[in-house]
Amino acid sequence: MFKKILVPVDGSQGGQQALDKAIELQKLCDAELLILSVYREHNLWKASVSMVNQELTASTDEALEAYAREVAEKSKEYAQGQGVEKVRSFFMGGGPSRMIVKFSEDHDIDLIVMGSRGMSDSTRYLLGSVSHKVTSLAQCPVLVV
Repeated sequence: MFKKILVPVDGSQGGQQALDKAIELQKLCDAELLILSVYREHNLWKASVSMVNQELTASTDEALEAYAREVAEKSKEYAQGQGVEKVRSFFMGGGPSRMIVKFSEDHDIDLIVMGSRGMSDSTRYLLGSVSHKVTSLAQCPVLVV
């Protein structure tokens, strides 16, 4: 049925619920589980226009990257603790919905399992803008938890 399942995580409760559902599906299908954490990179042009210190912007990007790496690794460890053997974790910078869709295409993903809301800005109170965009752009089925 499904050979590769992608679960984007961001450290939110919705991301954890999606991870739990993806683990359940992975066990049913004996699929490979790919965990992805995406962080938003700061735009240096915007930073210079707004007179933000570039060192501060660089350190902010480094902190966001480190957080994404940590979320991905902890999610992988959690999945392994639940008995998942076929699991890999990834992290990348960019626009979350665009990066999730691109990653799914680049890795021939059969199913994306994601939370309905994550830790994004003010749009987190609606059906997550990221999950909404991914459902409309992805070439594979998307299960929103």
